[in-house]
Amino acid sequence: MASVLSHPAAVFGFAPWFGSALRSRRLWLLAALCSVLPDVDVIGFWLRVPYGAPLGHRGLTHSIAFAAALAGAATLLGWARGAARPAVFAFLFLCAASHGLFDAMTDGGLGVAFFAPFDNARFFLPWRPIRVSPIGVGGFFGPRGLAILASELFWIWIPLLALGAAGRLVKSSSRRG
Repeated sequence: MASVLSHPAAVFGFAPWFGSALRSRRLWLLAALCSVLPDVDVIGFWLRVPYGAPLGHRGLTHSIAFAAALAGAATLLGWARGAARPAVFAFLFLCAASHGLFDAMTDGGLGVAFFAPFDNARFFLPWRPIRVSPIGVGGFFGPRGLAILASELFWIWIPLLALGAAGRLVKSSSRRG
């Protein structure tokens, strides 16, 4: 998986594309939570759920359906007050769905069940440049942890910050023109 430190970078990449309607801190915090929540499935390791099971790591909670359900629930429960609901849903969905995408770009694990609960087949993207992150904090101390963070900086943070800058540029030029 990509680390819990990098999944929230999705907020910075996607939010500017939605303009000023999605600039509340509360919504950004909710989006950051949606970006990391798929890893709640790691409790399955302690509950002895097999990794490759539908409820195992990178299973149902990493799927497109889970991202849609999470974004829908957060939007409908009113946690995103003061903004257009379709835009809030789209923003939260992108942040949640990005989790599986980043994990499918890592060089470890069993892949991501993008189509769960309908199909538990696991997938990686053909291009897997992101170093897999350890589960737990301990693996970040030392050379391996620095290599992981450098990989995530290059393959997650920089592209998402560039995407966000492009969104700001497009939105500001459309307001002027």
